[in-house]
Amino acid sequence: MDFLEMTNKDQEDHYKSTLNLVNIFVKSNQRKRINLLSDIESDVENIFLIGKKIFDDFDQKGDDWAAGWLLQVLKKHKPIFFNEKKYNNWFFTSSDENINYEELQLRLLEQNFEDADRLTSSYLRKLAGKLAENRGYVFYSEVNNMSGTDLQTIDRLWTIYSNGRFGFSIQAKLLKSVGKKYELLWPKIGWKKDGYWTRYPSSFSWSLEAPEGHMPLINQLRGVRLMDSILRHPAISLRHNNIL
Repeated sequence: MDFLEMTNKDQEDHYKSTLNLVNIFVKSNQRKRINLLSDIESDVENIFLIGKKIFDDFDQKGDDWAAGWLLQVLKKHKPIFFNEKKYNNWFFTSSDENINYEELQLRLLEQNFEDADRLTSSYLRKLAGKLAENRGYVFYSEVNNMSGTDLQTIDRLWTIYSNGRFGFSIQAKLLKSVGKKYELLWPKIGWKKDGYWTRYPSSFSWSLEAPEGHMPLINQLRGVRLMDSILRHPAISLRHNNIL
């Protein structure tokens, strides 16, 4: 029986309590939301019983990571919820290059961040063009011509499924916070420690416990120009109101 059909007082109280928790979670600021993550996860049974109604007030075209966390909690503890396949790709995505981002969204939903990172690299090569795909990496000079719609889609998905902690726009925000000095950014996002580059992929943290801005990765072997070009792309700047 669906939770909404239950009528006794205790069940109704549980229902109201869960909806109240979700409402507080959604309306809270970033710091308060982070403090409520475990409460939301602990209440997964009631969230599951409430069902899809819990997503009625979220915008599928938006980027509210509260919905992303609810989906991740359900995916982890109540995979049966996703028998309705649309919830595997609940957020709408857009592409000017006819790229299907369903696999990226699914990997992020599953918190399979290492595979999501590899997919992101492949999408960046595709957005850069055939030459980049053939050579296996992107030149910084190719970034400016990348589709802003697609870059925003990739960034948006990373932000949604990371509690607002990963994504190009988050990296851009952190770069600004250290005075736009990359040598200060690397240790802050966990890409460098004690002066040494973090070894890929074994020493990176592929989880939500990773440092803020830890993902997605951008190869720094050829210098900072590629990452700088991505973070300064107009579409990424727009995501955080031209923060750079």
